[in-house]
Parts: sequence; structure tokens; C-alpha cells
Amino acid sequence: MIALTFLQLLVVGWLPGAVIFRLPVLERERRAALPAEERVYWAMVLSVATSLGLVLAMAAMHRYSLRRLLIAELALSVILAAAARFDLRLGPKTRRAGPAILLPIALALLASFRFSPPSEYIIGGKDPGVLVNAGIQIAQRGTFVYRDPVVAAVPPDLRDLFIPHNQGGARYIGVRFMGYFVLDPDSGAVVSQFQHVYPASVAIGHGLFGLSGALRAIAFWGVFGVLAVYFLGARLFGRPAAAAAATLLTLNVAQVWFARYPNVDIVMQALLFAALLAMARAQVDDDPFFAPAAGVLFGLLLFLRYDAIVAVSATLGAVALGYVSGQRMRWTFFAPLAVLSALCAWYLTGPLREYANLPIVFLSHLPLWQYAALGLAAAAGVTLTITGRRSPAVSDTVNKYTPLALTVLVVVAAIYALYFRHPGGRLTDYDAYSLRTFVSFYLTFPAFIAAMVGFAVVARSLFWKDPAFVVTLTTFSLLLFYKIRIVPEHFWAARRFLPIILPGMLLLAAAAALTGVRGRLLWSRALRGPIGVVFLALLAVQYVRAAKPVAEHVEYEGMIPKVEQLASRVGDNDLLIVESRDAGSDVHVLALPLAYTYARNVLVLSNAAPDKTMFAAFLQRARDRYRRVLFLGGGGTDLLSSLWSVTPLSSERFRVPEYESARNAYPRAVEFKDFEYTLYAFGPPATGPVEAGVDVGVNDDLNVIRFHAKELVEGRTFRWSQRQSSLILNRVTATDRTIAIWMSDGGRPAAALAADVTVLLGGRTLGTARVSGGFREYTFDLTADVASAAAASGEPVRLLLRTTPWNPLKLLGTSDDRDLGVMVDRVAIR
Repeated sequence: MIALTFLQLLVVGWLPGAVIFRLPVLERERRAALPAEERVYWAMVLSVATSLGLVLAMAAMHRYSLRRLLIAELALSVILAAAARFDLRLGPKTRRAGPAILLPIALALLASFRFSPPSEYIIGGKDPGVLVNAGIQIAQRGTFVYRDPVVAAVPPDLRDLFIPHNQGGARYIGVRFMGYFVLDPDSGAVVSQFQHVYPASVAIGHGLFGLSGALRAIAFWGVFGVLAVYFLGARLFGRPAAAAAATLLTLNVAQVWFARYPNVDIVMQALLFAALLAMARAQVDDDPFFAPAAGVLFGLLLFLRYDAIVAVSATLGAVALGYVSGQRMRWTFFAPLAVLSALCAWYLTGPLREYANLPIVFLSHLPLWQYAALGLAAAAGVTLTITGRRSPAVSDTVNKYTPLALTVLVVVAAIYALYFRHPGGRLTDYDAYSLRTFVSFYLTFPAFIAAMVGFAVVARSLFWKDPAFVVTLTTFSLLLFYKIRIVPEHFWAARRFLPIILPGMLLLAAAAALTGVRGRLLWSRALRGPIGVVFLALLAVQYVRAAKPVAEHVEYEGMIPKVEQLASRVGDNDLLIVESRDAGSDVHVLALPLAYTYARNVLVLSNAAPDKTMFAAFLQRARDRYRRVLFLGGGGTDLLSSLWSVTPLSSERFRVPEYESARNAYPRAVEFKDFEYTLYAFGPPATGPVEAGVDVGVNDDLNVIRFHAKELVEGRTFRWSQRQSSLILNRVTATDRTIAIWMSDGGRPAAALAADVTVLLGGRTLGTARVSGGFREYTFDLTADVASAAAASGEPVRLLLRTTPWNPLKLLGTSDDRDLGVMVDRVAIR
């Protein structure tokens, strides 16, 4: 079994690329002269690109499976080898492997160790869970547009219970889960929100190694990114600087975190640096093989994330500059890029049209002057490209002054962003201080200064050795630090720097430290090397210290067995209804993996108070289709009715580690994410007496609305109320005269307003009580007319609590940002 998996891994990750690289076309002898380690690297890059392209193509046709992928790759390899008459030997110019091959091997081993184990992020609610489940969906169902039978089975007149959607739009767009759109409710067509290159790799990992392989796909990309940075740096700066930069990247806290946490930025890092290296080999080294390779890699990036267009645009600008200065422009680069761009246009305007809508809306709201500036820049670029090559004066000017202009631009922009940019007007603090946040949290100021020195060196003396890298790094830096668009919370502070800015600056810093500026005195050759080595060693120590808490932490460790345990309680022919996102707890995030990882029939309520008549009609139809209809709750949902009964089956309380979130501050501690849920079964209407009171915090998910999560302190269960919370009472009889509520102020600080609780029933105010101290009973009188009106319907009634809340974060400076009313323990009716 292990041998078979290893062979499958070779087919997916090496075989087709090795065959393509060795084909006797496009001056094969030049590829043979590359270092042995880079030849192996290119075989892997080409194989990964081929595998991802095949997965996307098969998934678009609803035909993906690992078996079909392996057959396609074997067939492609055999066809190409046969077309070459199996002439796959590189020839006598092949460079043998030397000691330098140990450097990328050592980097891969170090990165594999640093990037393991991965987080257990399979839950919904945020981007990482969407990406992982999208990949597993491809692996299990063979498509990224899944025709979900559970969605299709919901009657059209009852869809509003579970699928909130746009009203009156040209196209129907509903929400299946957070991050999943319903494109056609009749067929059940559902698509995940994000592009599918990373999910395609998750699908391959799942096919090879199961759920563990799906989660470890991100670690693969982390290792691949480190190697990509090394090989590009080795060509531009030499092996010592490249190895130093790649090592620092492997040690950096951001790389360690995101190489274990599902995201597309690490994937973009690996593909972008590979594409830039291919571009340099094609444009500067004039190797014809790498022109189509670069076109394919840049085209593949377009299927990864929409802002990959920035990388493509910057590279096209660099190609134009190189052409004007005398470098060759190969049509074999533009042909595959154009084909993949056209396919991506169909992809984004078809299955992913709602994902593409965000950048379209952004671009449509740009000021007129920005449109004019973009148009003038494009026209100037085209004119310069066409006329500049023919004019020696223009060509010489571009060749001489472009590096200097970029150096001045970057240095001036860096000084402004570090020392003179402040929030004001529409400029937020996290945008104004984005460069400072990046430097202080992730890079360090000494490394930033070294990177600026390195940039000056590269821009002046090495720019034309790799213009695409320099222009792309500059473009991303200017755009990102102009407007970061992400509130700095947790490690998401500015992860957009991961694809090129962080590794690029580390390359520049290492180059400055180990190459330096040729001159006299301090920067003589004898002193420059040792000083640079000491500087990089100290930087490495700092990075290791900063990353130590993260390296020892596994986000959501233990989540998988808990979700598996829940899935085992839901049968294949059961329907599980999960409380809505606004119910007051995080139970809804379990719905996504239950549906798309563990293949359970799941629907999520649209809100915490569904229409009872519609729900009764849905239950009636669902009983004909499913063996049982279950409900999963933990926050509070108004689902009690005389039309059905609800029986608790099991309860679970657990917690998983979750790293601290800190706004405008560096996160330093591991906290916990708490889950508490109860599984219920719907049944026929109850025939016997029902309990009138409520024990808050114990199987109360259908008795509370707009309360905070359940808590347990010293054996007492309770919930915090909010500004306005409701208790659903199973019954009130005409003879009841008192409602008793056990409440506590929870240690409300003196700076907060008094805890006055007003109680209403059926719109009638029963009274107001000032809650103070610990738990005790507060009673409210029921008049005969209020009790009779509540009893007349025969349905559960809603008891409303209005409280003046307080916020621990604002008053005490704690991490608790909830608006808290009072602690509510239980309710009794007499």
C-alpha cells in the first residue's frame, strides 16, 4: 500500500514534468546545463502545474477522480515520450550533481519540519474551512460546481427557511453555507466562493492520503514556496544569499503560521516565484523552453486569486521594458497566457461570477481621474514599447534611468510610509500604518534597512538580470502598503505580503549582507562577509524566538475527532437542521464539514426565528424523504410549537486551541474556542403535559433567543443575556400568576450602569427589577388578562428581557468584547 502511494505521488508530482523537461525541443542542451537540483525542481514544477490543470479541467466537466488523473498523466507522459521516440536523455552537456544539491534538500527538510503538523481547520465560517472543504468536495464528488441533492429537495416555497437569496436580481444567488453560493436551487448547483487552484491540490492530497493529506497540502505549498525562493535567489544573487534568505523565510513566524493554515497566499508564493524564475530564464537568459513555461505558470496563477492579475501586469510591464532595452520578446510566452486568460474569463464570469463581482464593483467605483491615469499609463506603455525599440536614444534612456527611477520611488515611498503617513479623513489607521505593522511584526527594522540597501544594489546593478522580479516586487509593495484593506487582527494582519514582499525583502536583505556594496574601509571584502553572516544569524535567532509559540501550537487541534463523533450520530438517511449563524453560538460552523467532508444531509436555518407554519410544512415533507429529522443547536432558536415535539438526544461540550486575536497588537497567547451543542430529534406533537419552566444552560437551545453561549461556573449553568433577549416558555395557563427568574449581575463594575431588567410578555410589561449581587430569585406578577391571552393560543410564548448592557473590553480592558446584560439561571411559572 505504501509502495503504491509512493508511485502515485511520483506520477502526480514528477513524471509528466520530467518528460516535458527532457523533450528534445527548444534547445534541450541549455536545460541540460542547468544545475542538477534545478532540473529536478523544474520537473516537479511542471508536474504540479500539469496536475493542477488536469484537476481543474476534469472538475469543470464533473469528471475528476484521482484514478482518472493518474491515467491522464500516465497517458500524457507516454504520448510525449513516444512522440520524442523516447529520446529523453539530456546529453553530454548535462551537469552532474555537486555538493550544492544538499542546500535545497536541507531547506526542504527544515521546512517540512517547521510546517508540521498542519492546523485542523475543517470547520466553516471563514476562508480556510471553505478552501479545505472545496478541495474535499472535488475529491469526493469530482466537481467544483456540485449539484447538491439536499438543496434540490427543498420545495421552492420553503427555500427561504434555509437558503437566503437576492430578491429581484437578474440571477438567483443563494447562500448554502458561508462561502458557498447556490447558483440554481432547482438542480441544487452549489459552488464555493474562491478560485480552485489550492482546492485542486487539496483534492489530490485527499486522494493520496485521506483527510490528513488534504490538510497537509498547505505544508507542501510552504515547502515548495521556500524552494522557489531559493532557486530564483540563487540565479540572481548566488547560492549563499539565496540559502540564507530561504532559511530566514522558513524560520519567519508568518511563513510558519500560514504554511500550516489553509490559505492561497502561500500557494501564490510558490507559483509566482517559479513563474518569475521561468520568465528570467526566458527573457534574460534567452532560453526558449521557459517562455511557454512562464506563460502557463502565470496563466495558472489567474485561477488562484483575482489579484494575480497584478503579478501578470507587472511582469508584462517588465517584459516591455526589457524589449525596449534590447531583450527578446517571445510569442511563445504570450500564446499560452492568452489561452489560459480566455479560459479564466469564462471561469470567472460563469461558475465564479459572484466571486468576480467584488473586484468588478471595486473597479466600477474608481474616481474618473484614476480611470484617466490608468488609460494614459497604458497608452504611454504601448507607445514606449512600439517606438522605444526603434529609437536608440529612448532605449539607452530606459536602460540607464529605469533602475535609478525605481530606487528613488521605493526609497521615498518607504520613508513616507514609515515616518510621515498618518490616519485622517478616509485613511484608516491600519492602512496608514501598514508598512510599520509589517516591519515591526514580521520583518524587523534592521532587516528592512538591509532590504532597502539590497534593493538599491539590485536596482542599480542587477535590474536587467531579472526585471520581472524587481518590477513585480515593487508593484506589490506600492499597492499593498498603499491600502492593505485588512483589519490587523490575529495573523491575518497583512498576509498579502506573503506571496512576494516578505520573501523578496529577505532575498534583498541577504544579498546586502553577503554581497554588499563594493568599496573600501568597512565594506571591504574581508569585513563584509563576517559582518553579514553575524547579522543574518542574529536575525535568524530573532525569527526563531518570535515563531516559537506558533511552532508549538496547532490551531484547532482535536477538532477532527469531535466532528467525526458528531457525524457518527447522524445517519446517512437522516436530515440534520443546524441553527442559524445569528443564533448566538458557533455551532453553525460545524455544518459545512458535516455536509461536504462527512457527506451528511445538512441544512442551515436562515435565521433564529423561522416561520412556524412554513417549518411545519417542511417537516411534513421531510419525514417522507428522510428517516429522521434532527436539529443541532447551541445558541438559541425559536423552534418550539404544538405542531411537533423536540427530544434531546445527546449533548457535547468541548474546546479547541485558538490563537489570540489582537487588534493593532501582536498576538502572543493561545486561547480556546468553546463549542457546546445539543442534538435533538423532531417528532409528532406531544400528547402529555410539558415542562413550563426553563433551566437555562441545559438543553435550552429551543428556549432562548439572543442570549450568549452556555456557561458553567461552580456547577451552575447559565447564559448571559444581551440588550434584548427572549425566553421561550412551553406553556402559560390562565391560572398562572407569577413568573420567577433567577438572575445575577455577574460582578458588574461600578463604572457600568445599573443592571435594570424589564420583563415583557405578549407585549405587556410585567415589571422591572434591579439585579445586583449573586444569583437570587426575582418575581414578576402575571395579571389574569395577560395569563389568559398567553394561554389562549395553546402555543409557546416569548418572555422578553430588556437590560442595560456593559462591555468588559471597553470598561475593563479585557479581551471580552461582548455586550453583557445579566446572568440568567432558570425560569419558573407558578
